Amino acid sequence: MYCALHPNQLVRIQDVADAHGISKAHLLKAARQLGQLGYLENVRGRTGGVRLGRPPERIIIGEVVRHTEGDLEVVECFNPSTNTCPLIGVCKFSTLFRAGLRAFFAELDKVTLADMITNGPVLMERLETHREALESGC
Repeated sequence: MYCALHPNQLVRIQDVADAHGISKAHLLKAARQLGQLGYLENVRGRTGGVRLGRPPERIIIGEVVRHTEGDLEVVECFNPSTNTCPLIGVCKFSTLFRAGLRAFFAELDKVTLADMITNGPVLMERLETHREALESGC
């Protein structure tokens, strides 16, 4: 979202970390993965940073979650190789959770990154306020 809010700019990972109040180390790992997947363009070096690797209208949120989170095993029985539940095949919870997960991704697949930043000025203001609060120790 931060890169989409700063189109055509090279964004420093530190700036994203400061704006969101999250770990730079975590963001570096995420940026590397998103770069490998083509969602970000990573520029190395002292003046490096990241920017979107494709237009925000072409970044589908469900696709990003699938690529970055892998198979979401909401319950143990989703993974037959590690399942130890004696109710596999007769428990209705697994069917319910699978339907819920399909509905979850169906909703995410309807949304692009461009959709997520339609309220860009409000998002930017909130991030700036959050960054300032973190810097002042509040």
